[in-house]
Amino acid sequence: MHGTPGTETPGTTDPQTDVIVVGAGPTGLLLAGDLATAGLKVTVVERRPHGISNMTRAFAIHARTLELLDARDLADELVERGTPVTNLRMFGRLSLDVSGLRTRFPFVLITPQYEVERLLERRAVAAGVDFRYGTELRALRQDGHTVTADVTGGADGDGVLRARYLVGADGHRSAVRRELGLPFPGRSVIRSIVLADVRLTEKPGDVITADGPGDTFAMIAPFGDGWYRVMGWDSNHQVPDSTPLDLDEVRDIVRRSLGSDHGMHDARWLSRFHSDERQVPAYRTGRAFLAGDAAHVHSPAGGQGLNTGLQDAANLSWKLASVLRGTAPDPEALLDSYHTERHPVGAMVLRSSGGLVRLAMAHTPLQRAVRSLAVSMLTSVRPAAAKATGMITGLGITYGAPRGAHPLTGRRAPDLALTEGRLYELLRGGRSVLVAPPGAAPQGPHTPVPGQVIRASWASGARRGTLLVRPDGYIAWATD
Repeated sequence: MHGTPGTETPGTTDPQTDVIVVGAGPTGLLLAGDLATAGLKVTVVERRPHGISNMTRAFAIHARTLELLDARDLADELVERGTPVTNLRMFGRLSLDVSGLRTRFPFVLITPQYEVERLLERRAVAAGVDFRYGTELRALRQDGHTVTADVTGGADGDGVLRARYLVGADGHRSAVRRELGLPFPGRSVIRSIVLADVRLTEKPGDVITADGPGDTFAMIAPFGDGWYRVMGWDSNHQVPDSTPLDLDEVRDIVRRSLGSDHGMHDARWLSRFHSDERQVPAYRTGRAFLAGDAAHVHSPAGGQGLNTGLQDAANLSWKLASVLRGTAPDPEALLDSYHTERHPVGAMVLRSSGGLVRLAMAHTPLQRAVRSLAVSMLTSVRPAAAKATGMITGLGITYGAPRGAHPLTGRRAPDLALTEGRLYELLRGGRSVLVAPPGAAPQGPHTPVPGQVIRASWASGARRGTLLVRPDGYIAWATD
């Protein structure tokens, strides 16, 4: 996994761009926008033609992802166009209320993926990202200085692109992962999941409603514009993805799961798919990285796929930018920390989403008894509910810290009130933020180099500690 340090060697192999990003989905767009905003040259290679589809599987944006979008000045606009939901109702009596979360975004935002892509693409274009649509990666090779990608198609035809680094954000069928020769171990966990975007005559309320009382499971979530996302599964009808799907089948699954199909009509989209649980063993191979679905795929339960990919991108982008701008004291250790921090998160999401989908699809008496026990724990044991909520929303994700580090190291920084404004507004500069008492000049092994950090002061004079907050909103160092 460890890469080779290198400096550029003049000649014909000089890189044409700093970073090649393969894939123009949400993960690739956020990453490319971050790097270009940092002043780097970025080329995005996307095999699809230009155009954002209005048909998409992902629809839930969790609180931690909204905080990261807030650090890019995109969250408020996205919230205005979506539907905030504070209650997740499952299995009849399980209700997770997220309205009390300590964040600017104490809700799940229901909004289609294409709205997220629209904002991220607009930002990337404004920052000067070079997009190569209709272009496919054919081969990949690297040495101690560059990554070389052979590409085909697009307006520029067949050709070669060279960069300092390359990131594969090209989905579960990743060409980058294939070219790196990396396995994608795992298995299919559920077949024949049905999805539909529909209108309803009877509104189920502005909550995410899900239940699976017998051999079926269904979920309904409001988009807020009159359309609803429906997901369903029937254990007695496991058919290939290519089997035609009609609205009557969706109605039947919803009716048997929730007691009513709520007058479902006018489907604008119907799809059938299967769900895998897979994770690549290494997120970094030399000068190439994997992020999003190229690195991990899992069940749709909990709506964590899109969110995990965007959080991958936010973790990697500032590290690549630091190395490429020459401000990282130990470039290789910093780049390796992407895998060290994000691979365990991907594994956790596989476990949590897998557990949720198994609870949802429980249909034998023993399975339903286990689900009943799990629901009882989540409704009566407060720490269990808090941990589950932290995993799903992303607010509870922490990164490892060195032995002897301050207890806050590796934890998410909330949106602190500072004399200079909110913390996540200051993070929009793409730099770390050093928060200290007014007039303090902390010294230590993690004291940032002047100019690489934004200095800020606590809004409350009672706060005496000092924090160094990374560009991705996690605490890198702290002292009392």
